Amino acid sequence: MSELINNSQRRKELLKHMILQLHQGEAPEMVKKRLVELLQNIPYDEVVEVEQELIMEGLPEEEVLQFCDIHTMVLEGHIDQTGARPIPLGHPVDTFTKENRELERVIAAIEQLINQLRTAQDAQVKEIFLKLHARFNELMDVDKHYRRKEYLLFPFLEKYEITGPPKVMWGKHDEIRAKLKAALEVVSAPGAITAEEAVTAADMVLYPAINGVADMIMKEEEILLPMSMDKLTEGDWHAIYQQTMEFGYCLYDPEVEWKPEGVAITEVTYSNKEFMQLSTGNFRIEELEALFKVLPVDLTFVDKDDKVRFFSLGPDRIFARNRAILGRDVRMCHPPSSVHVVDQILDDFRSGKENSAAFWINMQGKFIYIEYFAMRGKEGEYLGTLEYTQDLTHLRKLEGEQRLLSYTKSSKP
Repeated sequence: MSELINNSQRRKELLKHMILQLHQGEAPEMVKKRLVELLQNIPYDEVVEVEQELIMEGLPEEEVLQFCDIHTMVLEGHIDQTGARPIPLGHPVDTFTKENRELERVIAAIEQLINQLRTAQDAQVKEIFLKLHARFNELMDVDKHYRRKEYLLFPFLEKYEITGPPKVMWGKHDEIRAKLKAALEVVSAPGAITAEEAVTAADMVLYPAINGVADMIMKEEEILLPMSMDKLTEGDWHAIYQQTMEFGYCLYDPEVEWKPEGVAITEVTYSNKEFMQLSTGNFRIEELEALFKVLPVDLTFVDKDDKVRFFSLGPDRIFARNRAILGRDVRMCHPPSSVHVVDQILDDFRSGKENSAAFWINMQGKFIYIEYFAMRGKEGEYLGTLEYTQDLTHLRKLEGEQRLLSYTKSSKP
C-alpha cells in the first residue's frame, strides 16, 4: 500500500479513478473515506494534472464544472502544500491572499447577520437586511479579484499548456457572480418581509453565495496559487503586477511595492509620450501627479459605465479613499440609504437633464461642500461624473482683505 501512496503516477491514477466515481454518482462521503485511508495527502500539482488529463481524455468541461464543488468537499484538507514556494510581500499572489482574508472577514460578518435573522422579530428584519446589503455590496468587489485571475493569470497558465483548470475555475467565477447578484437582489427587495421568509431566503440564496466565495478561496490557496508559483517565471509575475491596476484591488490596497529578483524593472507608463498633450498645454506625468496632490480639494472620477476610475490623493483627504475602490461600481461605495440618490444623479447626468448637483454638510466640526459635475465630450456625449469635495470651514471665517504676502497658515484649515 505504501508503494501505491508514494508513487506519483499510481497516486494520480487513483485520484482520477475516484473523481470518475464521483461523476458516476458514487456517494462523496464514501469516496472521501477511501481518499483519507489510501492517500492521506495529495500534492497540489497532482490535483491540477489529474483534472487536466480528465478534460483532455474527453470528460466535458461542463461536467467537471458541475461536480467541482463535490471535488472540493472531497479534497479539502487533504492537499499537500509542503512543497509550495514562499510568497514575497507585495507579490501578486500575496495580494490575492490578502484579498482573500478581507473576503473572509466580510463572509464572517454576513454569517453573523444571518444568525441574527434566526432570532429576529419581523420588525427587526429590515434593519438587518440593510446591514446585509452593505456587506454584500462589499462582497461584490470580488469581481475585480476574479477578473485579474481571468485576464492576467490564466493566459500565462495557458502558455504553459494548463488550460482545463482555468476554464473550469472561470465557469465557477460566473456561477458565484450570479449567486452574489441574486443575494444582493434579495437583501435589496423593497417591502415588508417576515423573519421566517428572511431565514428561508438566507438558506436558499445568501448562504450559497458566501459558500461559493469561500470554496473558491480554498481552491485558489490550496491548488491554483501554489501551482502558479511553480509554473510562472518572475518575468511573468512582473507582467501581471504591472497590469494589475487596470483592474483594481479587492477590499485591500497593498502597502508594499514588489520588486522581482533578476528582472529588469521598467516603469509603467500611461502615455506613449514624455508629455501628456492637452488642448491648452501639456504635462509630464509626474507633474500631473503632483498637481492632483497639491490641490486643496478632493476629486473622484466615475466613468460612463459607473465605475470609479480615478481619485486625487491630497495630504488631507476629507473622505478616505484607497485603490481598492478603482474599477468598482460607484453604488457600492455608498451606504444603501443613499444609493437611490446616486442613481438619480447618474440617470439625470446621463440623460442630459442635469449637469451638476451640490450638497453641503456639517461633519466633525467642519463645513464640507460636495458637488457633482457631468463630464461631456465635444458632441455633448456623457463621459462620466466628477465628484468635487472641499472643506470650506476656514474660508467661511475669512473677513476683510489680505493684500500683502504672508506665509502664515491663516488661510489653511
